[in-house]
Amino acid sequence: MFELSIKDDFGAAHRIAGYPGKCNNLHGHNWVVEAVVYGNRLNDLGMLVDFKELKEALKEILDELDHHYLNELKPFSGINPSSENIAAYLYHRLSEHKNIKNTCRVKFVKVWETEKSAATYYEEA
Repeated sequence: MFELSIKDDFGAAHRIAGYPGKCNNLHGHNWVVEAVVYGNRLNDLGMLVDFKELKEALKEILDELDHHYLNELKPFSGINPSSENIAAYLYHRLSEHKNIKNTCRVKFVKVWETEKSAATYYEEA
């Protein structure tokens, strides 16, 4: 089995509606996103997936969130854009991306809200 990891980041505002503290207020983060994919079949070049294609896929998805108020975006209508929900959203979007879905599988997505706090989403096989 082979595994590849990439990192990227985005900045956005959000609030955790109903939170009994400061996170209920509008605030922002510079989230760092780590995505890990895996598979057991390499292509003719000896690669699971080209890092360039993997990075482009994640960047395309993150660009939809970057510099937005996440609570107003469709993926988070009805749910709080917590780091946990952001990680799940990114996992599912990356899993369905054309550069990824026919080549490998997403193992997990980790979203760092601060350098000391992160949420990870994965699905059991």
